[in-house]
Amino acid sequence: MEKGGIIKHDLSKSPKTGDWAYAKPEVDKDKCIGCETCAMYCPDGCIEMIKHKEDAKNKADIDYEFCKGCGVCEQVCPVKAISMRK
Repeated sequence: MEKGGIIKHDLSKSPKTGDWAYAKPEVDKDKCIGCETCAMYCPDGCIEMIKHKEDAKNKADIDYEFCKGCGVCEQVCPVKAISMRK
């Protein structure tokens, strides 16, 4: 049995599931402390930590093409930097 197989995925062919979301999370970059808690708990894996300014911590960035608007990120953010908006 082979262990550690790699699954190759072509992102351009994947369905964009975020189109039907009722609400979408917005990140307040000033409040975000870059703890990565939201990225760890996101069930869709659509949160990436990106540096937005020079000499600053990475901040949460959400890919709205795949975000389903579940609100988990808002619930787990320790500083309430994420809020759900219609």
